[in-house]
Amino acid sequence: MTPLSTLGRTLLAATTGAALITGTGLTATQAQAGPRSSCTSSVPYVAGEGGYDTYRIPAAVTTGKGTLLAFAEGRHDGAGDTGDIDVVLRRSTDGGCTWGPLSVVAAGGGDTRGNPAPVVDARTGRIVLVTSYNSGAVTEAQIMRGEATAEQSRRVFVQTSTSVSDGRRFTPPRDITAETKLPDWRWYATGPGHAVYLTKGRHAGRIVIPANHSTAPPPGSSDTGQESKYYGGHAIHSDDAGRTWQLGFVDESYDGVVNANETSAAQLPDGRLYFSSRDQNGTAPGNRLDSYSSDGGDSLDRPYTVQRTLNDVPVVQGSVLQLQGGSGALLFSGPSEPTVRRSLAIWRSEDAGETFGKVLTLSNRRAAYSDLVPVDRDVVGVLYETGDAGPYESIEFRRLEVGEVGEVG
Repeated sequence: MTPLSTLGRTLLAATTGAALITGTGLTATQAQAGPRSSCTSSVPYVAGEGGYDTYRIPAAVTTGKGTLLAFAEGRHDGAGDTGDIDVVLRRSTDGGCTWGPLSVVAAGGGDTRGNPAPVVDARTGRIVLVTSYNSGAVTEAQIMRGEATAEQSRRVFVQTSTSVSDGRRFTPPRDITAETKLPDWRWYATGPGHAVYLTKGRHAGRIVIPANHSTAPPPGSSDTGQESKYYGGHAIHSDDAGRTWQLGFVDESYDGVVNANETSAAQLPDGRLYFSSRDQNGTAPGNRLDSYSSDGGDSLDRPYTVQRTLNDVPVVQGSVLQLQGGSGALLFSGPSEPTVRRSLAIWRSEDAGETFGKVLTLSNRRAAYSDLVPVDRDVVGVLYETGDAGPYESIEFRRLEVGEVGEVG
């Protein structure tokens, strides 16, 4: 695989050595060198700004009009996963160099709304956003132990924005839990990160949302349900641009060997879906899992197994993106130190996800969740959590030349 490129070394130097100009997201060097349309990076979210203590859980899509949408969780009360959390959005019309004002897409109102999984329906141009919800008064641990009521527990919602609105306005959240969650499931999380619109095969036009859940222990078990072995992966899908939803495959191993958790997906050139999942404290050696689906996410071709060529990724969410065009490369983004969330990197697979090789490391700063997005024919973007003292100080957007990671048609 390609070693750290010239661009990669340049990006590393820019991240570790250049100060950002407040409000622009440009380094001093970039601001002097040329117009913002040729920028390398920007920072749409900074902790403590815009009325929020912390921003987390990035997700990004490019609309049919070329507008870049950067979603995140705006956390009012701190960096924790519980409490008053909104789903927020900033829009960019210049490829992620500058950003419009922050808007609230789904207000928590004291409760927790998050795990944004956006996708653009190519038939209608509609932006479809699926998110997760729970009462701000309960924690993930309490939900997994079955200590939350149905109203307090995890639920699933969908919102849409028309092609005309282009992400400026979204419909109110609509509850689709009854269509997408089994009765014995407790925890539930969509994505996070962009979802998939299928363009090939008999399910072309389908929207697929990768997700995960936890289930209740079997009768007679002394387990509480909080044990990691009760995590599993699944997918939900819509064949009518988000109007109705169905449950796809369900990973029901629950053996503790591999514990599929936060998941991203991509459609491969042969039409199959590739699923990449965080392994939450499984006993198998490795922190990344993967699988494939040949029927649009209705079932898995094989159970989730460890992806051993991503063995330097810690326990964390990651993102995958299939590039179109000559290379047909599949990209993966995530931190690149196995025991700490640091040094966000990009990997490339040229064999449909069977093996990956590191292409470049963006910086040696702390880093955590990320989402890959095609910006235009020449640029791929990665929206990711990063900071110096900790990984949740900001959410940065980095532009990468397609020639350094593959080709986009």
